[in-house]
Order: sequence, then structure tokens, then C-alpha cells
Amino acid sequence: MKLRSELFEKYNKPVPRYTSYPAVPHWNEAKICKEKWRMTVKNSFEKFNNSTGVSLYIHLPYCESLCTYCGCNTRITINHKVEIPYIDALIKEFDLYLEMFGEKPNIKEIHLGGGTPTFFSPENLKTLIASILDKCNVMPEAEFSFEAHPANTTHEHLRVLRVLGFTRLSLGIQDFDEKIQKVINRKQSLEDVERVVEQARSLGYKSINFDVIYGLPLQTVDSIEDTMSKVLRLMPKRIAYYSYAHVPWKHKGQRAYDENDLPTNEAKRKLYEEGRELLEKAGYLDIGMDHFALPNDTLAKAKFNKSLHRNFMGYVSSKSDFLLGLGVSSISDVFTGYAQNVKSVEGYIEKINEGRLAVFKGHFMSEVDTITKVTINEIMCNERVLVTCFSGLPVNYKLNIYQALKDLEDDGLIELGENLEVTEVGRKFVRNIASVFDYRIFSEAAPQKFSMSI
Repeated sequence: MKLRSELFEKYNKPVPRYTSYPAVPHWNEAKICKEKWRMTVKNSFEKFNNSTGVSLYIHLPYCESLCTYCGCNTRITINHKVEIPYIDALIKEFDLYLEMFGEKPNIKEIHLGGGTPTFFSPENLKTLIASILDKCNVMPEAEFSFEAHPANTTHEHLRVLRVLGFTRLSLGIQDFDEKIQKVINRKQSLEDVERVVEQARSLGYKSINFDVIYGLPLQTVDSIEDTMSKVLRLMPKRIAYYSYAHVPWKHKGQRAYDENDLPTNEAKRKLYEEGRELLEKAGYLDIGMDHFALPNDTLAKAKFNKSLHRNFMGYVSSKSDFLLGLGVSSISDVFTGYAQNVKSVEGYIEKINEGRLAVFKGHFMSEVDTITKVTINEIMCNERVLVTCFSGLPVNYKLNIYQALKDLEDDGLIELGENLEVTEVGRKFVRNIASVFDYRIFSEAAPQKFSMSI
């Protein structure tokens, strides 16, 4: 189903991606109270460790070169002597949290993000993961995954991580067009990607994810068609078809190209529609927002079973109420509170080596926050929510919500009854629908904090 141009123009505006609620710019602790954070962590761990278990996100920030489109926290270097001090700090940080827990965590999920996790040698990755797993219980259905750059991922990387229990990897493709790769400084060949996919499958990896971006500089419908034809020859189980977020005020690398090289809003819409149509024709299911999966993948099954969940790692196949972030700039979400680590590598390592937590800002949830968080997660994941789910919100707040929902209903994006139901057209605007419940983005200025919704 193609997007009506008037809807695209009306709703393509800056809104959060809702990997958390509240979104990071709206957190209430510019300088977090570390003692309060410790108590929040301890209480949440006691509540969730034996039910939904613990998810770990480990941020590995190093890259040998800067991909100019990238919005992640990275450190560019070709000096691999940085690996061991950083690995040591990660292990020490995990030990600080273990002291709070008082018992072994039940690990249900580990994700290595970046940066480029495969910047690190297989030996150093083994040291890190083995040290963590030695202090944990691994749950039967645990899922371990990592992000990989096709150009520097070796068979030994894949073998070592597979032995440690990793079953899923994500490859950053973005676009196979050489002139686009040059302008975004992201160089990997089709041969690199084919090699990694073949090796991973031979080693028993159950799921391979490709990241593809639409809206990049110089990108055209032809380049998207060419990229998708190559992607579909390899048939990864999941594809994240992301909208390029142009936020040069946050990430200076994005100033490396002229904004005139970016597709117009109308051209970007056509890129999205072309890519989505090719994926759906190939048998991929539209999971939500920018995620597609083959029907036999756990993400597709979670969508069908209504067990899909969303956190700082995006859409995940099972609910976890306790996500612990390790490493520079990592964010932890323990349901009743969030905290983010400092954003400089030197500051992070210094604090951890002094035996201190590296968190510097965060948010502690109010009752209204919690109701809103649950409501937004239901909309983002299951595309429906009981109207009574948000009945506990303040009266003035609800009046504004109902007025905004009426507008969405008039535009055909939702249907209102006992449930709020997102329509087929509305699925493309799910961020906008969720934002109706986020009073902060209307009560606070500076909408440029967020990327465009489509």
C-alpha cells in the first residue's frame, strides 16, 4: 500500500524512535544520583532476574574509519593496543553491578554493539564474554548477537563467538552502490558480505540480519533496486530497512557531504516504498516501523504471538524488563529507571578503574511515565492498546490525547473503540501515533532533537 503524499507531508516530522520512554533528551536527571541508581538497580534486579531475566548490551566503540552517516558513539583509531584496557574496564564494570545483585544474574540476551565489535580480536572478545558468562546463569532460550563489519570479520571471529553461544549476527550493508559507499565512507564489497554469510551459516548461526538504509546521499531508486537484488540473493532472516537520520548538529561526520545530495522528501518516500515492496514480494513480513523478517524467524513469530518488545537494541523477540548497558555511552533500562554512561572513552575507563560507576545522567520513572511507557510499547510492538490502558493518566493530559487521536482517526491511521487499533496505513506512521501520548515533545521546545519520522 503506497503512502498518500498528503499524509507523508503532514506526518513526516521530528519525533522520537521510542526505544525508550521518556526519550533521552527528556530525562529528569541531568546529573544522576548514583546511590539512588544503585537502589533502583538492586530492586529491579530482585524483581525481574527470576522472571524475564537480564539482557546485556555491551558497547564496543572502536572503528578503524568513520562512516560519515553514522550516529553512534564511536572512537576512530587504527591502534589496537586500546583493546585490552577497554575490555578490562568492561569486566570491572560488570563486577560492580554483580556486587549490587548479590546473586548470579540469569542472562537471557547479550548484544555486542558499536562502533565495530569485530575491531576487537577474537581472543579479546573471548576474554570478555567468557569472563561475563563465568559469573552468570544462561537461560535456556538465551539469544546472543553481535554487529559485524563485513570487511574485517574473519572466520575466527565467527568461530570463537559461535563457540561462546552467539547465534545471530548483524551486518551493516547500507547500500552496495560504490559511489554511495565512497561518499559515506563505508566500504565493503559484495564478496566480503557473501564470504561472511557463507561462513556464518556453515558454523551454525541461526539468524543473520542485514542493515540497509534509505535516504542516503546520492541514493536513487535504481541503487535501492540493485542493493535489494543482491540482499535478496543472500536471503538474511531479518532486514532492518532504516531511514537515514540526518542530524549534523549532533554528528559532525554528516557534514562531510552536501545536503543537496540528499534525496528530497518525495524522493525519500519513493525509496522507502520501492524497498518495502521488493522485501514483501520476496516473502518478508513487515514487523514494524523499519524491521522485516522471514516467517520462520523468531522476530516474526514474536510479532504473531504478541510477545514483541522494543528497547535500545530496537525490536527484540521477547520481553526483558532489565537491560544492563556496559561500556562507554551505554544506556541501562531497568524498567523503573534509566541511566547512561559517560560518552568519552577516557572518562569511562578512569571512573571504572577507580571503582566507580560511570553513569552520568538518567531518569527515574513516575507513575504517569510508567503508564505512558507501557502504552507506547504496545503501540510500537503490537499496534493496538486497550483504551483503558491509559485511563490512569491526568485529566488534562487525556483531553489532549483524545483530541489528537480524533485527528489520527479522521486521517485513517487508527480505529478507536474498546481498543486503539493501528490501521494498515497507520503502520507507516506508528512513531507519530505513539507520540500522541508523549506530552514532553509538545510541552518542550527544540523539536530538532529528533530525526524525521519517515
